Amino acid sequence: MPTTAHGLDELKSLAGTDLGRTDWREITQDRVNTFADATDDHQWIHTDPERAKAGPFGGPIAHGYLTLSLIIPLFNELLEIDGIAMSVNYGLEKVRFPSPVPVGAKIRLHGVVDSVEDVKGDGVQMRLTFTVEAEGSAKPACVAQAVYRHYA
Repeated sequence: MPTTAHGLDELKSLAGTDLGRTDWREITQDRVNTFADATDDHQWIHTDPERAKAGPFGGPIAHGYLTLSLIIPLFNELLEIDGIAMSVNYGLEKVRFPSPVPVGAKIRLHGVVDSVEDVKGDGVQMRLTFTVEAEGSAKPACVAQAVYRHYA
């Protein structure tokens, strides 16, 4: 069940909040191939399952940037925001990919609201730490510090 924030004041009250974890989502070869087509990154470790079996990961893995991009839909499972006019992805402070995501693995997102501060234009800037966990892996697949802006 996602957390719901109504307006900027409720967003501000979320500073320091652990938003919890999403449900698991499987990473399929079809999704990896579609991402490869969209980004023109057809490296064999992602798109050639037969060749990848003999590679360093024992099979194909998801692109790191695919894993990163899935933070967006997964984040929507953690936090719903209403009562605002607009939200924008303002950027990333830091991103790391400590562990690969094998095709067929399941991932989930853990989100923590680090801070929420006022910004010009009747808005707030929200900093979050996102950790993408891969089922059965001791290390996270991705750790990202993201910045969003929300305006009334």
